[in-house]
Amino acid sequence: MAGEAGNVVVPLDVPKSAQESYIKNYQAMTNKSGRLMLFAGDQKVEHLNDDFYGEEIHPDDGDPEHLFKIASRADIGVFAAQLGLIARYGMDYTGVSYLVKLNSKTNLIKTSQSDPFSQQWLHVNQVVDFRLRSGLNILAVGYTIYLGSEHEANMLHQAARIIYDAHQHGLITVLWIYPRGKAVADEKDPHLIAGATGVAACLGSDFVKVNYPKKDGFESREIFKEAVLAAGRTKVVCAGGSSIDVEAFLRRLHDQIVVSGASGNATGRNIHQKPLEEAIEMCNAIYAITVKGKSVEEALKSFTKRANREDGPAHLDPCL
Repeated sequence: MAGEAGNVVVPLDVPKSAQESYIKNYQAMTNKSGRLMLFAGDQKVEHLNDDFYGEEIHPDDGDPEHLFKIASRADIGVFAAQLGLIARYGMDYTGVSYLVKLNSKTNLIKTSQSDPFSQQWLHVNQVVDFRLRSGLNILAVGYTIYLGSEHEANMLHQAARIIYDAHQHGLITVLWIYPRGKAVADEKDPHLIAGATGVAACLGSDFVKVNYPKKDGFESREIFKEAVLAAGRTKVVCAGGSSIDVEAFLRRLHDQIVVSGASGNATGRNIHQKPLEEAIEMCNAIYAITVKGKSVEEALKSFTKRANREDGPAHLDPCL
């Protein structure tokens, strides 16, 4: 039956032979806190080069290795990327904890043309083989579902198999779930997002990443509570979204965790679009709030010190 070690509840689909690995991976990803700081590096497919090159994006971000430099030097729980990218750079960044994203699609085909479908690229057993051959510290796998798409049945089927297979090997699972398609009128609707986290619970995922809800006349931090409750024992993490002011981002993150009850975040653009040193500091600030339970003021200290050294508040401006 399901066991509990520390703050880890081991699902019944994890066989006894894999329970020790599951607990070890879960504790490593969350630093024994039960909360996840996921550094997202999967957007090179999802958003093509729009997030990595252009106005207000630092030139460091044009090189894919920038992601690995950040992940290797900053405080993070896990770095999420496609296996091919990990295979190209992982030999130089063996100390990083990885999540392999098992599906991805570009943003070229809009919903008005066709409902989204993100086909599975690889199977879990291929990730396990790669982990054994490479020696890399792969703790988890991830998969995106577009709930409400006319193709949702295929994605739900693939996700269910992925979660079951991952748990057979003690791997942790993270679902990205976004309501999207012609049938979806409002992707940020709080009731719909709560439905998405409930789907993740039914699929048996360990974590689910969703967008922060938005509804006129309501505070997002309050209406997000419905999604956290609906997820049950599946932990909810919130998407970082497009780049905003550092302090505003951290205050929103603090609300998501302390007020709404979320169990972490998955952040990409608000980190990697910055120059290396600032990106590392941003990771550390996010980690301080998410995993260490620090206040926003405590998390901002490194940015304040840097701004003072440079005689100006440049590093509190929106994404440099």
